[in-house]
Amino acid sequence: MPRIVGVDIPNQKRIEAALQYIYGVGPLTAKLILAEAEVDPDKRAHELVNDEIQRITQALQARLIEGDLRREVQQNIKRLVAINCYRGQRHRKNLPTRGQRTRTNARTCKGPKRMLSAGGGPKK
Repeated sequence: MPRIVGVDIPNQKRIEAALQYIYGVGPLTAKLILAEAEVDPDKRAHELVNDEIQRITQALQARLIEGDLRREVQQNIKRLVAINCYRGQRHRKNLPTRGQRTRTNARTCKGPKRMLSAGGGPKK
């Protein structure tokens, strides 16, 4: 497995898809990086030579990826919580921050459904 910027990328995948295993690199960014590094996007990751890996690494160093990007995202969330804006309050309560409904759905944010006790509901 080639190791690029501290991330092991899968051997058998095309390098264009394998670069997307790095946090902060999506499909478009992967294409741009490969064009900048002058590497064929159809090459498999295990076919890369050291020179190509170094060029890809240099192209990635100019971008905000992995630990630095994660740190910046966390700092942005902490800032929202600290200034007590609406989005910060939603982050604090672990609710959706982008306007989704919460009466139904939103289970990934809210966690598993809490069941009410047996005698709690109205009779029909």
